[in-house]
Amino acid sequence: MRTPVLSALAVTIALGAALPAAAQTAAPFTGLRLEGLLGYDNANDGGGQDASSGDGLLFGAAVGYDMAMGPVVVGVEGELTDSSADTRSNSVLLVGDRLDTNMARDLYAGARVGYAISPVALGYVKAGYSNARIKSRYDAGAGELRSSDNLDGLRLGAGLEYALGINSFVKGEYRYTNYARVDGYDRDFERHQLVAGLGFRF
Repeated sequence: MRTPVLSALAVTIALGAALPAAAQTAAPFTGLRLEGLLGYDNANDGGGQDASSGDGLLFGAAVGYDMAMGPVVVGVEGELTDSSADTRSNSVLLVGDRLDTNMARDLYAGARVGYAISPVALGYVKAGYSNARIKSRYDAGAGELRSSDNLDGLRLGAGLEYALGINSFVKGEYRYTNYARVDGYDRDFERHQLVAGLGFRF
């Protein structure tokens, strides 16, 4: 899963770099933006004696608003994604038990600060709040317990955005999210994501 997504990110960045500056808008990093997202999601369950991680496909959409102040760009953004990633952990509460978790929808709200490194390229960092839903199945040998829970987490990330002209853009970013508590227990649940985006400005 990781190789094709990394290849897609490389193609995305190369495409933006190859376009002539004359095709760009006068203020390519300003205004309302809508974008589609696709990428790689790795979920890591920090609990138990035999914690594991799982890979999956992330997909969704985002909306944001950016304002340029010279070469500096500040913005706010919101995002809705889903994922096929899951994890399995053993000996979480009892020796020999098993906990399976499946990642579901993720709501994100945050801000970003960027710097226009060229008329068509923006490097940025981001931070914000993530509310992720996970579906869990716990088995201690005496029957299964199933639940659906919402996790509160902190997301940090960094990326590159390229203006394509006609108010469109592509981007690639890495982000890390930590959810310190799951079901009331300190579990250090975390996610690493590589995401490509294609969007439009209005």
